[in-house]
Amino acid sequence: MIRFRLILIGLLICLADGKREIPVGAIFHEDNYEAEIAFKYAIERVNMHEKHFELLPMIRYVSPEDSYKTEKKVCELAAEGVTAVFGPSSMLTSGIVSSICKTIEIPHIITHWDPEPIGGWDPEMQAMTINLYPEADVMSRALRDLIVDYSWKSFTIIYDSDDGLMRLKDILQIHGPADNPITVRQIDDDPDYRPLLKDIQASGESHIILEVHPNKILEMLRQAKEVKMLEEYQSYIITSLDAHTLDFEELKYSRSNITTLRLMDTKSFEIKNAVHDWEQGEARMKKVFRVSPEHVRTESALYHDAVKLYATAIRELDATEEITPSRLSCGSKNLRQWPFGLRIVNYMKVKTEHGITGPIIFDDNGRRTHFQLDIIELSQQDGFKKIAVWDPTNGKINYTRSQEDVHLQIVESLQNKTFVVASRLGAPFLMLKEKKEGEFLEGNNRFEGYSLELIDGISKILGFQYRMELVPDGKYGSYNKQTKKWDGLVKYLLDRKADLAICDLTITYERRTAVDFTMPFMTLGISILYAKPVPQPKDLFSFLSPLSLDVWIYMATAYLGVSVLLFVLSRMAPADWENPHPCKQEEVEEVENIWNMLNALWLTMGSIMGQGCDILPKAVSTRVVAGMWWFFALIMLSSYTANLAAFLTMERMDASIESAEDLAKQSKIKYGAVLGGSTLSFFRSSNFSTYQRMWAAMESTRPSVFTKSNDEGRDRVMKGRGLYAFLMESTSLEYITERYCELTQIGGLLDSKGYGIAMPVNSPYRTAISGAVLKMQEEGKLHQLKTRWWKEMYGGGRCDEQATTAAGDSAAELGIDNVGGVFVVLAFGCFCAFVIGILEFLWNVRKVAVEEKVTPWEALKAELKFALNLSITTKPVHNMLSESSSAKSSMRSKSESRRESVSVGRMHNIKSGNSMMNVDKIGFVFNNK
Repeated sequence: MIRFRLILIGLLICLADGKREIPVGAIFHEDNYEAEIAFKYAIERVNMHEKHFELLPMIRYVSPEDSYKTEKKVCELAAEGVTAVFGPSSMLTSGIVSSICKTIEIPHIITHWDPEPIGGWDPEMQAMTINLYPEADVMSRALRDLIVDYSWKSFTIIYDSDDGLMRLKDILQIHGPADNPITVRQIDDDPDYRPLLKDIQASGESHIILEVHPNKILEMLRQAKEVKMLEEYQSYIITSLDAHTLDFEELKYSRSNITTLRLMDTKSFEIKNAVHDWEQGEARMKKVFRVSPEHVRTESALYHDAVKLYATAIRELDATEEITPSRLSCGSKNLRQWPFGLRIVNYMKVKTEHGITGPIIFDDNGRRTHFQLDIIELSQQDGFKKIAVWDPTNGKINYTRSQEDVHLQIVESLQNKTFVVASRLGAPFLMLKEKKEGEFLEGNNRFEGYSLELIDGISKILGFQYRMELVPDGKYGSYNKQTKKWDGLVKYLLDRKADLAICDLTITYERRTAVDFTMPFMTLGISILYAKPVPQPKDLFSFLSPLSLDVWIYMATAYLGVSVLLFVLSRMAPADWENPHPCKQEEVEEVENIWNMLNALWLTMGSIMGQGCDILPKAVSTRVVAGMWWFFALIMLSSYTANLAAFLTMERMDASIESAEDLAKQSKIKYGAVLGGSTLSFFRSSNFSTYQRMWAAMESTRPSVFTKSNDEGRDRVMKGRGLYAFLMESTSLEYITERYCELTQIGGLLDSKGYGIAMPVNSPYRTAISGAVLKMQEEGKLHQLKTRWWKEMYGGGRCDEQATTAAGDSAAELGIDNVGGVFVVLAFGCFCAFVIGILEFLWNVRKVAVEEKVTPWEALKAELKFALNLSITTKPVHNMLSESSSAKSSMRSKSESRRESVSVGRMHNIKSGNSMMNVDKIGFVFNNK
């Protein structure tokens, strides 16, 4: 009766206002109070603007599990002539309503997640249902794009129901066989989540996806804070679209990154206007209702948009054909269908609208496929703050904040941060400071070194505090495949015992999978530390070193050979037989040859010494021999002098190795590296055959060639006396060779890598610290630090000779392969000279035979016999050889008498006085000219 009176009053008011009444039904659960308010006052707002019709709300309440009562309430609404049914929000009761509405063809509008049935959507079954909640597959794709954008390689999913896991199917599908494992953990009704959180912490996982009911989120995060799972290295993504409505006041100062999604823009005018209507409407009803736009529930906003969309459909369809409600029955006997229902639903499917929750577009099944999601992040100052928008059209995340804003936010968070910086002892990076008498050192004052000054410089740029700690095992960090655990600095970071790790820690692929690194603050490579070979004793004959023994023997042979050849050819060549008295122009009976064996040896010796000689050959053949010898002597002398300076000023070393290839080819010299270091990892994982052989040799050598530190390796090289080489990084090697002059670097760099500051994976401070390192590099401070600790402090620069070349790089001997060409040229010249000499001799024989009128054979025998007589140095002029053989004796006597007359004349000239001597000299010069 009361209901009838209300309807009657409404009809009278409607008639009075001239508006037709169109009833709409809604079914709510008891906990949907805010959604009910949004529904009522959205209708009120519509009625204020509509001129021809008025929506009449009819609300019913059911339990989420009471299917019987739900069916009864729907049938009541149909009997009262409702033109649409909104809700309810549970999938069980909603399914019953949807089935009834389909039967009587009344539009059914829902605002909750509805999973796709097995086998896909049935268009017939979904013909009368419109869902404003984002379509499940599209929503899952949004979460997948967010995880990909965050570069999460591994993560743990915590869920509370099977429906929640179904919402994440796209996230599970992005995991490939080669990717890191994804952990999925389900929680039950037990409110103690600490054991689960501790298990996740023990696994080292720092990325967590929470797919749980909103009323469990805060309690789970509170307990995560208790077990140290809400630190800066953990990141959470909350999938609920209502997470922004929760009170995170007690958690917003946590250092974890907490991100969630929101379907509405809380800064828009529409939502502010809607909230105002809700508060004012309840105030007229003498009720207090307060809600801020930032805390409006998604369901409430969707009810508001659903009413607005439905009213638009009624208005536009009513303009062409008047929409009239009909009382319908659920009974099979009186079953009728509303003729306008299907038209309204189809119109809503093709209608594009924009509401509080953004653009509203449906597919053919009435699923909302186009919408925008705000990506919001919990901040200390403003609570949840919008950082990006996800666009479903291209699946792209568009950030609304700049990188500069992110950097400033991180820098601000660093102001009150005290970092625990882990390191290990090792000069010059970190060393214990020597105490003065009566001095007490504590905290960071206990240490000194490059690493300490580097982190101190970074802290001054970013404004944070730090505390240095030594890693207990003193190791860099390597992965044990048997135990599947890390050690050293890497383990210290994984256990969250430190925020940073700084030392000579090399950036490697294996370490990069476990921790993050900043940009390199120093570049380097692997090289070989070796002892300088002991210098050879001083040798008086070290001047012979530039030329090998073979070359010296060849030179001596060439020297003697050329001297003999010059002597023989000079006796055969007529041009080298000279008038002993050049001042006498009359015919002489004898000529002499100055080229005895001593003079020939002297000429060649003077040539090779570069000093020349006061006698020179005149015959063509002897000049050729002398010229070729001078050419040879010039080449040999220049080669000798070029190498002699190096040999006399540089100590000769007996370096037995010059590169890693030399080490790999021999077995006498052992070699090793620091156990568990990056150098050892380089050889173990290298595919280069030389390095593979070296690794096999190091691994199989007994006793072990590995050391615990660089200092141990250095001492082992010094004690090894050339029988041990140490493979280490070039920066540490340079530091050692600057202070230990008996050690040196062998060969170049085997690879190229860098030292970086390590931190836990996804540390929010990596970008800021990398920026500080880059700033120090650009300002030259990194170079200054290295110069200070490598070349100035604690004995740096002690050795004048820098270990940049191998010990075997001294000047090498010149072997026969180097100077053999000179001997070839010399031999060819000597051969040519010999041929010319023979031809010259034969020409002279022919000339003598003609002049002396003897046979050529007799002239050849006479000249050859004379040339082979080495004791004769003078030669008679051939003017009597034309006589017959019977007159040879008389000719011989005439020659003797002539020699006597010449001798008498010579004695007369000697006695002629000193005045004539000047004339002879002048005449001699004149004749020579």
